[in-house]
Amino acid sequence: MVQKQLSYKEGFIITMEFTDVIKNRYSCKKYSGKQISNEQLNAILEAGRVAPTAKNLQEQHIYVVQSAEGLAKIDKGTPCRYGAPTVLVVAFDKTNVYTYPDGKRVSGIEDAAIVATHLMLGATNAGVDSCWLNCIQADTLHNELGLPENEEILMLLDLGFAAEKGGEPLANHFSRKPISETVSYL
Repeated sequence: MVQKQLSYKEGFIITMEFTDVIKNRYSCKKYSGKQISNEQLNAILEAGRVAPTAKNLQEQHIYVVQSAEGLAKIDKGTPCRYGAPTVLVVAFDKTNVYTYPDGKRVSGIEDAAIVATHLMLGATNAGVDSCWLNCIQADTLHNELGLPENEEILMLLDLGFAAEKGGEPLANHFSRKPISETVSYL
């Protein structure tokens, strides 16, 4: 159930019930260009800040890009900004990761993905549309943005408000397989 007025709880803007957030979130492919508020941005960033990470290492680093110069740099590394006025670059510190006991895997990618998911759901909760971008040239973006050598970019998150035409969910968005095809009990 969507609340008519924003309310606050421990630093978060609350606009929706959680089940509505996860059901209504979609990948916006065309933005109006209207900028999100600082209040909304801070609520989204807080959602990412409280995400769980392995051993609580918190190796994520989020870069907020809103300037014309910064967005031009983003556009050099992806064709998928879709006119979003804010882009979050989700990176992680490769030198501050947990190595799992098998010695074959480390926590950086999965921890950054958990943080990114929190950011994305936090955006929906704050009334902001988003799109998770993996179609990126990470090395190009890393160089263009001048990120530290020890950081690796996982993904980008477009943020803004959907354009009236072309900003709605894609036709197949609400099509989901039955749970019996995606879950097995062992």
